[in-house]
Amino acid sequence: MCVHAHPDDESSKGAATMARYVREGVDVLVVTCTGGEAGSVLNPAMDRPEVWENLPEMRRKEMDRAREILGVRQEWLGFVDSGLPEGDPLPPLPDGCFALQPVEVAAAPLVRMIREFRPQVITTYDENGGYPHPDHIMCHKISVAAFAAAGDPEAYPDQGEPWQPSKLYYNTTFHKDRVFALHQAVLNRGLESPYAQWVEKWVDKPEDADRVTTKVPCADYFELRDRALLAHATQVDPEGRWFAVPLELQQQVWPTEDFQLADSRVEVGNFPEADLFDGVPLDRS
Repeated sequence: MCVHAHPDDESSKGAATMARYVREGVDVLVVTCTGGEAGSVLNPAMDRPEVWENLPEMRRKEMDRAREILGVRQEWLGFVDSGLPEGDPLPPLPDGCFALQPVEVAAAPLVRMIREFRPQVITTYDENGGYPHPDHIMCHKISVAAFAAAGDPEAYPDQGEPWQPSKLYYNTTFHKDRVFALHQAVLNRGLESPYAQWVEKWVDKPEDADRVTTKVPCADYFELRDRALLAHATQVDPEGRWFAVPLELQQQVWPTEDFQLADSRVEVGNFPEADLFDGVPLDRS
């Protein structure tokens, strides 16, 4: 189970890993916390009045296309997009939005989905949300809470029979080693790096030093990942940063998607792991 804040997040974080596991026979469910209603149109080619007028419906259709490409199942958690506040001072979040829900309330439908789907592994975001969007941070909070509560028969007794997932992971897509490696590889090719400003302004944080515990080989599925991302046409510019590094260069320089093991109820082996299911007793034949 992969828990994400908005439609399109599933295609930019761990999508190749999901596509690989689906094709190996694993049942993968994406849970999308909000409908992305408060998002912007980030693709200049789609920046038209009729797109803005129908943005919530379009984002649902885009999610359907991405789901089909990846081969995953997908469910909506049903909360309202909080938007990304901008300005100084920041404006208040809208009443009733996802990020303003009490964690114990917002975690309840996720607990129900965990108990119904019965995943061995859950992926989500770290405590910073991957980046500090209120919905990403809230997604982290309810994922951690639901992982802990789903197996507790005394927690949420009205949300189904208890089920304890074995492992909880955080996506670590844009960590330093990967960004710097791709940046240097692009420069070595004589190309302009989309990461130049990131590298120039990068500030090391001690808490990030050992985040990557798990590196899943999935380069053969990068093309599917990119197709799924492009399906979110209102959100993704085909000429933008996501596609500035040639696909074959990505496959050569960094052929994995990377994760941080945040919690495990099973014994794990040596790090880095190469499989999210390391130590999980299940039949994947």
